[in-house]
Amino acid sequence: MPVTRRAATRGIGALSIALSAGGSAMSATNPPDMILHNGRITTLDRSNPAPQAVAITAGRFSAVGDSAEILPTAGPRTRVIDLGGKRLIPGLIDNHLHIIRGGLNFNMELRWDGVRSLADAMAMLKRQAANTPPPQWVRVVGGFTEHQFVEKRLPTLEEINAAAPDTPVFLLHLYDRALLNGAALRAVGYTKDTPNPPGGEIQRDAQGNPTGLLLARPNATILYATLGKGPKLPFDYQLNSTRHFMRDLNRLGVTGAIDAGGGSQNYPDDYAVVEKLAADGELTIRIAYNLFTQKPKEEKDDFLRWTQSNKYQQGDDYFRLNGAGEMLVYSAADFEDFRVERPEMPPEMEPELEAVVRLLAQNRWPWRLHATYNETIGRSLDVFEKVNQDIPLEGLNWIFDHAETVSDHNLERIARLGGGVAVQHRMAFQGEYFVERYGLKAAERTPPVARMLEMGVKVSAGTDATRVASYNPWVALYWLVTGKTLGGLRITPEHNTLDRDTALRMLTEKVTWFSNEEGKKGRIETGQLADLAVLDRDYFDVPGDEIQDITAVLTVVGGKVVHGAGEFGSLAPPLPPAMPDWSPVRTFGGYQDRRAASNGKPGTFAKLARCCESACGVHGHDHARAWAASTPAGNDRGFWGALGCACWAF
Repeated sequence: MPVTRRAATRGIGALSIALSAGGSAMSATNPPDMILHNGRITTLDRSNPAPQAVAITAGRFSAVGDSAEILPTAGPRTRVIDLGGKRLIPGLIDNHLHIIRGGLNFNMELRWDGVRSLADAMAMLKRQAANTPPPQWVRVVGGFTEHQFVEKRLPTLEEINAAAPDTPVFLLHLYDRALLNGAALRAVGYTKDTPNPPGGEIQRDAQGNPTGLLLARPNATILYATLGKGPKLPFDYQLNSTRHFMRDLNRLGVTGAIDAGGGSQNYPDDYAVVEKLAADGELTIRIAYNLFTQKPKEEKDDFLRWTQSNKYQQGDDYFRLNGAGEMLVYSAADFEDFRVERPEMPPEMEPELEAVVRLLAQNRWPWRLHATYNETIGRSLDVFEKVNQDIPLEGLNWIFDHAETVSDHNLERIARLGGGVAVQHRMAFQGEYFVERYGLKAAERTPPVARMLEMGVKVSAGTDATRVASYNPWVALYWLVTGKTLGGLRITPEHNTLDRDTALRMLTEKVTWFSNEEGKKGRIETGQLADLAVLDRDYFDVPGDEIQDITAVLTVVGGKVVHGAGEFGSLAPPLPPAMPDWSPVRTFGGYQDRRAASNGKPGTFAKLARCCESACGVHGHDHARAWAASTPAGNDRGFWGALGCACWAF
């Protein structure tokens, strides 16, 4: 049976002693808590790449090897799991995920992530508008691009107003725009007399009245400030919301993440929910969090206060402080809206950035800095090199985030200073816009991931979810391997793409350097934290286009099952229903499976998800996804009988 957090913590010391002594942590008196066998196991441990079985004791891998040696060690309370030939991999780790902020709002958001038809997306919006009581909003907050739709366009304001004439609708598309219906304009109070804020535009008609289109020119402040005017969930609902967000991440095989802070994510107030979940042992994602300043021109004061009142790496293996950023100073933030020209950073950038970086280096706090363009990276490196002359940066594991257009010269400078680069799959969502502005040739190495690896630069991958790109890590792997956008445009030539093994390492073992946890997790190896995912299809065998569709049928964090589907569904603890009762999560779930729409069943898919949620007590979309993939068995009683589900009537 799975161990509790408390039991796992007690057992780690004894396990570590046994392993360091070269012995086995398993014996007749100390059998493992879990054994997984009869699968295709990918460890990413080059000395033991494909074992037959894995044992877990006290939250860590205690044996990785032959079934004949491991299976006999099972005791009466050992959970032995037959994988049925499925692929098992280390749990995925996202190097840049706004999980804390995203969790607070997840239950309020209608996710278009994965939806491949604008018609389907608008049908979802119309249904949710009818289900949303006043004064609540319908919010579609990032995670999609117009290029993923077969229609290759966004909805018009007229279409949004027709779908939701009375319920406020806020629709955020990447970093470039937000669409508000008439009810939302009234709710936020935008009128003919409302001025444009700095860096943003309220588009107006011939009479000067707001149309409902908000444009980021050149930064997204207007978009997020407008979103911030909407209602918020109460604390207990935010706890529930964060648990549902983590479960959807677990469903995608995610077991860890580095939280990069974010706008309107104030410390410590907005961390209270995740801190309570951590204290109660209810985190199912390991989170290393960075602190993000919220006050232009007062950034140094924030970091001075935080470094005095907090200790770097305070916390435990589930929740701990990882340093500063991704915002260090507002004058250095070059938002990546490729539909507009590259922003030039102001002259005060260097002195403001130096003051903060010097403070962080003195306190030995690592940092991460949002930097899209090579020009910004070059100017930042000038500052870092200056500080390095007085305070060596080696060993701090500081990083640049994104770095889409970084040059080889600046990569060499980063490596010399002991830094790294955290890339994300933003080009899978925005590649078409980059090509329109800069050309296909420039897009071939945007960002130059293969070149970074060739040069020996520390590099890893993630998503930058949830307000821009989607939180689905398999989209990132699809992009790294195929070089294609979600719209199908090939922007990265084959010689700049990654093989599947290397790409998988980018979202597992390579992320650990970025959180100073090398050797602790990221591989299936004796002594490492027992985080893993069993996949619904073989990542190494499916066609490249199908990588983005992979999900986990079993996810384990610290030896504890946190998600199960299909034959493993009964192993996972149930979640309470999403709160509030009108939550889009109850109707649609989170990331949308494009297979459902491609089978022509999107309406029935949603009905089935709701039925399974209530009738079976499982995450509703698990059965629905199995059904959508079962063509032509969708209405067969035998199919539902095999699932133990009474929802075959749909």
